[in-house]
Amino acid sequence: MDSKNTFPPIGGAEAKVLFMDADFRVLKNGAFVRCAVTGRPIALDDLKYWSVDRQEAYASPEAALRRHKELLGD
Repeated sequence: MDSKNTFPPIGGAEAKVLFMDADFRVLKNGAFVRCAVTGRPIALDDLKYWSVDRQEAYASPEAALRRHKELLGD
C-alpha cells in the first residue's frame, strides 16, 4: 500500500460506485473511493481511471497499468 495520502478526505465517507464504460454511478453516497492498487483515497471529483470489468478504481494511469500487468502475470 502506498504510504502517501492513505487517509480519506476530511469529513468524507467511502462511496460505493458502479463503474460503467464512460461514467460511473454512485450507489452509496461518499466523498471518495480507494485505488485498487495503492489503497490511496480518490475524491469522486478526481476519479478518472477505472476498470468496468473488474469494478476497480485507480489513482493514476500507472496504477491501472500495474494492475493490468499483475493480472496478466507480468
